[in-house]
Amino acid sequence: MSTPPTGTPLPPLAGGKDGPAALRPLLATVLDALHEGAVARGGPLPAGGPDAVATRLRNAAEPVLPTTGTGAEEALRTLVRALTEGAADPADPLCAAHLHCPPLAVATAADLAASALNASLDSWDQAPAASVLEAQVARTLAAEVYPDGPAPDALVTTGGTEANQLALLLARERHGAVQLVCGANAHHSLRRAAWLLGLPEPVTVPAPAGVIDLITLDEALTDLHHPVLVAATAGTTDTGQIDPLPEIADLCAQHNAELHIDAAYGGPLLFSDTHKTRLTGLARAHTVALDLHKLGWQPIAAGLLAVPDTANLSSLTHQADYLNADDDTEAGLPDLLGRSLRTTRRPDVLKVAVTLRALGRQGLADLVDRTCAAAQHLADLVDKNPGLELYDRPTISTVLFRPTHATDDDIAATRRTLLTEGRAVLGRARADNRLWLKATLLNPHTTPSDLEALLSHLPPTRHLPTTPHLPLPEGIAHR
Repeated sequence: MSTPPTGTPLPPLAGGKDGPAALRPLLATVLDALHEGAVARGGPLPAGGPDAVATRLRNAAEPVLPTTGTGAEEALRTLVRALTEGAADPADPLCAAHLHCPPLAVATAADLAASALNASLDSWDQAPAASVLEAQVARTLAAEVYPDGPAPDALVTTGGTEANQLALLLARERHGAVQLVCGANAHHSLRRAAWLLGLPEPVTVPAPAGVIDLITLDEALTDLHHPVLVAATAGTTDTGQIDPLPEIADLCAQHNAELHIDAAYGGPLLFSDTHKTRLTGLARAHTVALDLHKLGWQPIAAGLLAVPDTANLSSLTHQADYLNADDDTEAGLPDLLGRSLRTTRRPDVLKVAVTLRALGRQGLADLVDRTCAAAQHLADLVDKNPGLELYDRPTISTVLFRPTHATDDDIAATRRTLLTEGRAVLGRARADNRLWLKATLLNPHTTPSDLEALLSHLPPTRHLPTTPHLPLPEGIAHR
């Protein structure tokens, strides 16, 4: 019988009554490394491009597996600092390419607690309290989508992609080989989900103005055999536009088709009295995808799939004797396996619950309103600049623009130059058969000066005078 080695102290654990004391000095090291790495980076993105970033990181990370460990503090300081220096920082106002939000400090702190507790939501005896909290928060958010639903509920997912996949799976389990109909503006995960689930090739409806063309949708639904699932979008990836939800719901009702709405981006507009009317018709969908690590300021991952009645989730029921034995379930132990296709699941709901409680509806609405107002302000700056062209007024917080008279090659090269130099992170989107620079604003701390600085990095506007501050909507102050 072998004997455990002696003389080397065991590394401390994060949980238990002694866990916090072990974590406290390590957290100080992590926070210092985060600060030092951000200072060293000096901007929204590390300069030098992929090769330079890879070289710096590899030099810091070697050896990955030393014979003798360096100790917790050195490992944390070295690798956290290196990763931070080489990170794209969504908290920097000039990092605005993707639906990649800066997480709130309170949500990030809650996520630390979730990691320390390490609950796994595949059986009640691994997550007694976390499973209750998840059910409570999921039902609360589902009721925001379906205020008149018989028993609104939601599944916690890794994001919009998993939520869309689950929506198609539920439709398939109800109807068999359901035919997906979606717009050309739909998220790629919908078509991929149809492929993964063995469903027919999706029917794609044109979206010439960035939203589903209703006449073509009507014609497609007239010609198709049932069952049919229409997928609409509330907040497209490229332009942030919202499909005409009430009209699409009317067509679905007329043609006896089901409706799924991908509101991964636009869903949090529900919190805002100013903007929630843009989601009129959302509650008429059979399923709705939400994603709070976009316009919800949560650390990844924080997705949901909402349904109007928890009974709609019954087809996900699954049994594994070591997790939900029949006699345990009959004795009253909650059965969690039907809450996800995943087995091991971390308690991602904790950070969401803490955020909802800390900010409340008014606090969340303020963040949504500020972010949308910043997008309108950026659109104003572009519109008033003779060297720039605006694609359209933003629907949520995505702004497409391009230097006047620039070619598509110019647009692509400008974006890559900004990335390589680490000065600004802008996305790209094709609309009206042209390539546009895309700013997806998700940082509620963004100021008018930040937006002016963003535009100042574009070659055609670099030497123009600074654009004067334009008035923001009432109640949204310059900061």
